[in-house]
Amino acid sequence: MFRDLDIDNCNKIDNKYNYTYTIAKNGIMDRFKELAAFVAVADAGAFNAAARKINLSPSVVTRVINALEERLGVRLFTRTTRKVVLTEAGEGFYEDAGRILEALNEAEAHASGAHQQPRGQLTVTAPVLFGQLYLVPIINEFIEDYPEIEANVLFLDRIVNLLDEGIDIALRIGALPDSNLFVRQVGHVRLVTVASQKYLEQYGVPQDPRELVDHRIVNGINLSSRSNWQFSLDGHRVNARINPRLTVNTAMSAIDAAVAGGGITRVLSYQLTDKLRSGELVEILSDWEDREMPVQLVYPEGRRAPAKSRAFVELASSRLRERAATFAAM
Repeated sequence: MFRDLDIDNCNKIDNKYNYTYTIAKNGIMDRFKELAAFVAVADAGAFNAAARKINLSPSVVTRVINALEERLGVRLFTRTTRKVVLTEAGEGFYEDAGRILEALNEAEAHASGAHQQPRGQLTVTAPVLFGQLYLVPIINEFIEDYPEIEANVLFLDRIVNLLDEGIDIALRIGALPDSNLFVRQVGHVRLVTVASQKYLEQYGVPQDPRELVDHRIVNGINLSSRSNWQFSLDGHRVNARINPRLTVNTAMSAIDAAVAGGGITRVLSYQLTDKLRSGELVEILSDWEDREMPVQLVYPEGRRAPAKSRAFVELASSRLRERAATFAAM
């Protein structure tokens, strides 16, 4: 149907569906590859990010999408200076394209055996302390179960862009913005206000958050405002003013200072489970902490994810749910 392509004028590169893009000066492209380019842009929400993901230039990806829209006679994306959003027609086409590509991937994977057997490099990210406490044992179990897996783990106290930074799975704490990512909730954590028994005996136990203004506060700037802490009781929110005597940039520093009797601090429940159990720290104002923050596994491809990602999500979900009460400090 198509005449032979001039190889000297083509770009060939694997994309996330393991297809090869072949773009010639006459603009002809295999429709499966065209669909994969469209899905990459929809998933990334930007031409530049999609281009990086599939190792093509943004101008090439833009031409591909423009040609697709012209051929279909419909606008698939609404472009702004900051992002690319699917139109109503684009959303419907995205679902259909996804099903077509998934069917093709399934056929290829079953033929090669790759769909059944997890293999290759798996990149996972999580907050530093949560990852050290809860994910390391799971990752060790996973690579023991699957000898062909090589794990790359990034423990970072910042939100990373999965597509831009080549992350397969991220563990996130807290509410997530709307996106095309798939989410598996595995538990929750909560804010916990604590102090040492020594401090409480010397300075008294506050019964209301508004009493904190008269107490010595150890404040962690990564989690809290410098001037107030928000509490909630039966849906009623209270902004409690604080006057920090010590401000630190890590939760563990705040916890260590509180254990030493330096004052009252407030951190996430999973960060001090052992200190509460040992009695080194005592929880206060627990009636005013009725908000829960979801703990979630986030990944970009859902059912189309490779076997390595799906297998890890299943294992991690099971293991984390078994320990959910622990990191919630319940």
